[in-house]
Amino acid sequence: MIKYYGKTISSRSQYDKIANKKCHLPKGHEGSCEEFPFLKHLYETNDRIAKKIKRDSIMTTGAAWKSEDAGPNRILRWVMLLSDKKLLKYGINMKLLKPQVVAKLREKAADYDSCIQVAIKLTWNVYQMPGAPKPTEEIKQYLESHFGALTNTTSCSICLLPLDFSLFHAAQRGKAVVETCHLDPRSHSPKNVGFAHRECNIAQGNKSIDEFYDWISGILQRARKN
Repeated sequence: MIKYYGKTISSRSQYDKIANKKCHLPKGHEGSCEEFPFLKHLYETNDRIAKKIKRDSIMTTGAAWKSEDAGPNRILRWVMLLSDKKLLKYGINMKLLKPQVVAKLREKAADYDSCIQVAIKLTWNVYQMPGAPKPTEEIKQYLESHFGALTNTTSCSICLLPLDFSLFHAAQRGKAVVETCHLDPRSHSPKNVGFAHRECNIAQGNKSIDEFYDWISGILQRARKN
């Protein structure tokens, strides 16, 4: 894996004291610092997909709207690592939220560095989808230094069928056909993330992938007996 420059990137975010944004260009790079240099090509060619990778990597998923009992719609994952007492300083009162909302926000928490690695992993997955644009040689080398050769093998992490890049543009009734998924919904790390068909992701629910397969296996065994 390449060594990052790591310089702090200035920001006006109220959460900078929790985790500073960092430059993830290689040490000794020329020009301005960049937090997500591996997304630069996707921003130029497929802006919506680049934004999705960044959003899903660093932000929690929350309620469809913000209210006192529903909680924040989306919030930086590393903010949710703070204690209830410290969150109060940022105007987030966890005691006002429903227990299921608190549980969901807490299980989606992850440190800053893990979130960046997740973003790199998802970008690596995107470029391996049939029909995906070819990355620049610089970005290709960057991604391969983290997770290995790009081989056009990205499949749904749940049903294991191939995922075509065109599915990102095939939203149905306002819902994406392809979603970011977690093999274990309670862990946000590069080895645990991938992409899945929306229906597969919904079917998995809050089960780990092994729990989900065991559940399906049980259904099939009972079905064969009847």
